[in-house]
Amino acid sequence: MPGLLSSPVCLTVIWFLSWSLHLSCAQVWTYEVSAVQYGRLESNVTLACGKSQIRTPVVWHLNHSSALPWHRVASDGTLVLLHVEHTAQGVYSCYDNQGLLLHSVKLRLGHPPGLLSVSCQVPNHTHVRCSWVESVKTFLPAQYNASFRGNGQEWRPCVLDVARKHCDVDHPAFWQTIHTLRITETNGLGSETTYVRFRLHELLKPDPPESVLVKDLEGYPKRLIVSWEIPSSWPLHDAFPLIFQIRYRPQGSAYWSEVYSEESPVVIFDALAGYVHQVQIRARDEVNAESQWSEWSPLLLVRPWEAYSTPDPTEDLPPDATDYFFPFNAKPENATEKSHNPELEGDGNLGLVILLVLFSVVILITVLSLIYVVWVRQQRRDHVTKQELTSMVKMKSMPI
Repeated sequence: MPGLLSSPVCLTVIWFLSWSLHLSCAQVWTYEVSAVQYGRLESNVTLACGKSQIRTPVVWHLNHSSALPWHRVASDGTLVLLHVEHTAQGVYSCYDNQGLLLHSVKLRLGHPPGLLSVSCQVPNHTHVRCSWVESVKTFLPAQYNASFRGNGQEWRPCVLDVARKHCDVDHPAFWQTIHTLRITETNGLGSETTYVRFRLHELLKPDPPESVLVKDLEGYPKRLIVSWEIPSSWPLHDAFPLIFQIRYRPQGSAYWSEVYSEESPVVIFDALAGYVHQVQIRARDEVNAESQWSEWSPLLLVRPWEAYSTPDPTEDLPPDATDYFFPFNAKPENATEKSHNPELEGDGNLGLVILLVLFSVVILITVLSLIYVVWVRQQRRDHVTKQELTSMVKMKSMPI
């Protein structure tokens, strides 16, 4: 018998059976662990020991350890986890009394989806981008489905970017008054659909102007030249013109001056000589009055031209500046909060003159008041004197 067991044929059969058994166990383990069960945090979660109806005592392990979170085991071998927390996640395995693996399942814990917080951006008339933020942190992988439509139209897909949590629609029906976006979030514990209604013409907000440049104008200490390019995201078409707002102020001032223009460049005529200025520009759809202004372009700093040894130039523009576009609303007194131009020439002298005039008026009024008081008193005295003389005359004329 020992010779039979040691024969090559017998050893080959034993090795084959051992290998098959090991492979079978590995396949069972892999298949069972690949199953995922989802449970809600802070609730009770029940794990069954496979689909078998045999009532046999079982032992449960979590990640190959006998240490389990707060739990109880039912008579049929079912494991009930009580008020589970994140630490209860992992691979649960049940074994019979002989240590044979019966079933394994991976437990993932989280929450079902909630309504999404959705915002949409409309940078031009041909594109809409809507992004969202979860109102409920689910801790679970999710799938999204989004669609978009105007009033009375069919639903059309909103192209998803799940990683960045936004979707895009090209060439929306801009002539429609109301549009609706529908986003459905789904995870292992359920799904939730969010509907958002909005008006595209009110959300229209161009990107800021690009390639903004501010330069001084040689020979003119109170002038600046501002140039820019329309946003690259805005369609180059006469049907969608933009209007631009330029604001500027001396560095440190609390007040902005403004000019508006439809074209670039623009000449600023009332810069404060010798001071560094801050300049910004933004854009808006000129036709749609309900659209929004773009964000301001980055702040630029520039100092007007300064004459070091030459006298002040005349007010005539140089020949090379006659081609610049002068804005239709370039009045320096137009300001965002108050119409104010800092330190105009002659302000000091004018203030002094006004102060002297006011002081002279006060002195004159005071002198006239004193003269009037003295005159009134004198009139009263003369009146009393006349009365006394009249009384004396009457007394003399009376018979004794």
